[in-house]
Amino acid sequence: MLTPNEALDRAVNLVEQAKKAGADAADAVYHCDASTEVQVRLGALEDVVRSEGEEIGLRVFLGQRSATISSSSMNPEVLKGLVTRALDMAREAPEDPYAGLAPQDMLLKGAIPDVQSDDGLDPDPQSLREIALACEDAARAVMGVTNSEGAGASAGRSIFALATSHGFAGANHASGYGVSASVLAGEGDAKERDYDWRSARHRVDLDSAEAIGKRAGERAVRRVNPGAIKSGTLPVVFDPRIGGSLVGHLMGAIGGSMIARKTSFLLEALGDALFDSAISIIDDPLRPRGLGSRAFDGEGLPTARTAVIDKGVLTGWMMESAAARQLGLKPTGHASRGGSGAPGTSPSNLHLEGGTMSVADLISDIDYGVYVHELSGQGVNIVTGDYSRGAAGFLIEKGEITGPVSEFTIAGNLKDMFRALTPANDLEFIRSTNVPTLRIDGMMVASA
Repeated sequence: MLTPNEALDRAVNLVEQAKKAGADAADAVYHCDASTEVQVRLGALEDVVRSEGEEIGLRVFLGQRSATISSSSMNPEVLKGLVTRALDMAREAPEDPYAGLAPQDMLLKGAIPDVQSDDGLDPDPQSLREIALACEDAARAVMGVTNSEGAGASAGRSIFALATSHGFAGANHASGYGVSASVLAGEGDAKERDYDWRSARHRVDLDSAEAIGKRAGERAVRRVNPGAIKSGTLPVVFDPRIGGSLVGHLMGAIGGSMIARKTSFLLEALGDALFDSAISIIDDPLRPRGLGSRAFDGEGLPTARTAVIDKGVLTGWMMESAAARQLGLKPTGHASRGGSGAPGTSPSNLHLEGGTMSVADLISDIDYGVYVHELSGQGVNIVTGDYSRGAAGFLIEKGEITGPVSEFTIAGNLKDMFRALTPANDLEFIRSTNVPTLRIDGMMVASA
């Protein structure tokens, strides 16, 4: 695997070739990664996978015409042909008045901040196998677990480099680790499955394999013999592992391209109070060791901590340069980039700030409701905000979480759901999007 400087050289060299060949402007991205994953099942090694890959992408501009092309081959002759084809494609492309590189005066200048994304370690397959075995052993040791779908441990490293023809050159490098287990409880047709996992940039930040496995086993056992739920308008409580999807729907709706195309249910909501005044949602790309940390975005702009929702109020859109130009605004440092295609947008490390109540206090006044720990289906309409998803979880009766329930649907409208949302105080920073336990009153719940 290349060093970050070698990766950056590849991007810089491709931009220089494009400029020499006649491009008015250009940028290039280079990405490489290498990872090892070990899978075990029922105490035996099942698979060891080593993957390595690299890709380079080039975007060229001829006036307001542009084209993007990518290659997984780094052969000099192939890259030379890549430049030629990109320019030929740009000549045939339609003019786009919003196309172009990011504003030069907004580029990240000086030293690139260190977000501590790489711990420099390289675990061998044997150590990963031991971690996976320990995780599965802990899951299978939980009384009531009857079978295993396996456990896994992985380690890898990646490099992302970006160079532009108007003055930016930088590279990010990151390590990544993961541990997971999936097991079954119950017998025959009454078997239930559940899982647990953790990911981290630094190996030392991972939970122990035993803790992950134990949680997977306990979750599976709790799901055995699910009952049915009574349909009605009920309080719904979201487990943190699936509650982050609600924040994801918010971020999808405030993307600059969605606003520019007028295809978002939040089109007229800028500056509005979407949530209770006690709620803020933060995007923090510079958080050390964060799963989504990055010092610069996909166009070379600096990143910064942003309150997307500040005391309940929507503060702005999430924009790359093209959408910003279309809206008459400035890009926000949220551009994301793959090898092919124009930049899109994405958040980095998101979290919804925790509330003041414990989970027990949050549900203490619920006479009849549901605690949701699994969602299915894709029933979310970002144009209208309508929300309808399959779910599984547990009944809440007289302020206590009781028996498991499954095969029901929860529905509402995201605007109403945001206004009714109340967070508990159990926020943990263990994912790229982190939320505490969330309560939303007044959702429609229907048994299948």
